[in-house]
Parts: sequence; C-alpha cells; structure tokens
Amino acid sequence: MLYGMNYLKGAVDCHVHSCPHLNIRSANVFDSVRQAAAAGMSAIGLMDNFQNSSGYAALAMAELGHLGVEVFGGLIMQPTAGGVNYEVARNAVDYGYQLGAGARFLSLPTHHTRSVAEQERRSPAYIETTFFVPENGKIPEPVPAIMDLCAERDIVFDCGHVSGREAVALAAEAGRRGVKRLRTHCGSYEVDVIRELVMLGAYCEFSFFLLTHATQVGLTHVDQEKHLAPGQTLQDLVLRIRAAGDRAIVSSDAGIYLLPPPVEAFREFLVILETERFTEAELRKMNTTNPSDLFGLNSTS
Repeated sequence: MLYGMNYLKGAVDCHVHSCPHLNIRSANVFDSVRQAAAAGMSAIGLMDNFQNSSGYAALAMAELGHLGVEVFGGLIMQPTAGGVNYEVARNAVDYGYQLGAGARFLSLPTHHTRSVAEQERRSPAYIETTFFVPENGKIPEPVPAIMDLCAERDIVFDCGHVSGREAVALAAEAGRRGVKRLRTHCGSYEVDVIRELVMLGAYCEFSFFLLTHATQVGLTHVDQEKHLAPGQTLQDLVLRIRAAGDRAIVSSDAGIYLLPPPVEAFREFLVILETERFTEAELRKMNTTNPSDLFGLNSTS
C-alpha cells in the first residue's frame, strides 16, 4: 500500500477537475468516483471551469451512489456557463434528478476575472469584459442577489479567482447578507488578507496544483489562448495555510492529464504537507472536517 493512504480514509476532495474539458483529463467523472471509493474517501466535489457540474454529479450519484462516495457539483459563472447571471444561478441550484440535488456552490468566475486577466496580460478589450469589484468595494449587480440565493438555499458562495482585496470585499458583503458557507481560494493571497478572510468567516482553500509542474505549461482557455498559472514554493504555501489555521481546506485541484488522477494527487499533497510537520489531526481537519462543514456533507471527522 502506498504511504499516506490512511489520510484518504473518509476524506473529502472538494476540487476535482474530471469533468469534460478543453484539455485532456486524467480521469473521467466515473473513474474519479470509483478511485475515491477504492481509497475509502467519503466525498468529491466536481469543478468545471466552463459549465455547471451539478448534472455530472447527479449522474454519478444515480449510477455509482452505491459505492458510498457523495458527489456534488456547482456552477462557476464563466461566460460559457451563462456568466454572472441570477437566472443562470437560480436554475443551477435545482439542476439534477431530484429535489436538493442541484448546485452545492455558486462561484464567481475562475478564468474570466480582472485579476486573472491582468496577470495573463490580456488585451485591454478583453480585460474590460471581465468580472471585478471596484476599488470603492461596491459589489456589482447581480452578485448581491446571488449571495441572497446562497443564503436562502444554505449553499456555498465561492469568490472565484479574484484578488485578495476583492475577496475581502465579497466576504464582508456575503456575511452581511447571511451567507453561512463561504469559500475563498487563498493560494496566492498575502498572509494578512488570509487572516482577514478568516475573521470574516471564510474557509480558505489551498490546492496541490500550484505546487506542481503543471504550472510550467501553458494551458488552453476557452478562447484557445495558452497561459501559465502562477506556481509557488511549498514554504510559501505552508505560511499561508498556517495563517488560515482552523479555516484551512486542502484539495487536489487535479484532473488535468499532466498530473496523476485526483485521488493520487490528493495523497501526494497530504504526504508533502506531513513533511512540513502538519499533524494527522491537522490534516484531517483540512481534508475532511472543514470541507464537510463547508459543503454540508455527511462525512465524519
């Protein structure tokens, strides 16, 4: 048995990219469920940068629910999925085969944000089309209504790939609107920003992807341009995880063909973190308890 498989027992990987994509996948949705079940995991969350993944999750549960892995999905509001649009979000929360089987998260864009576009040195015309929170912190429409929907349905509002400043503004507004489940992607945020997000009640996610060689390869976006993701050192990531403390979540963010399938990528990430003196209890908090609490799963710590 591979070292570190014990960390996967009952674990939740809330960031799995095995849905259909523009790039080759290392595993399809059914593969990912079967592999998670074989490792004894309790749940996986399907992410799709260009479409609503709730339908894939519903199909996986209908076909493989007997394996005991809870599969959930949600909507990333990229332009290809309808954009930052209330009606699209409202439909997503009911998108499945039965009542309550819809989106477990509604996310602002991942690729199509001002922060990512400027990092990728996109054209001014492209940048003008992207989502952003202005410097005055006023949350643009219809995001407040989407936050209200998340609060009403008790599902996760995900800040997407925005800057740290924008994430703080979004978290503060979400809290004012009664959102109880809030995810932020903190792999590149400054430590002070992460601490502020924690104070605002956000969970802070850190993924394996940013540590890997996949960040050295230009990846294709929906417009066929290739861009690099910003990699980071393990030491920098550890500082950020420690800043998040009890609100940290770890995930594989795997599925791209350049990396191992998500279950193996998740195991490798947990073993790497063990070398940085994270205890088994700390790892369990980050890979099971916190994602279960965030997404309202049946998993146990």
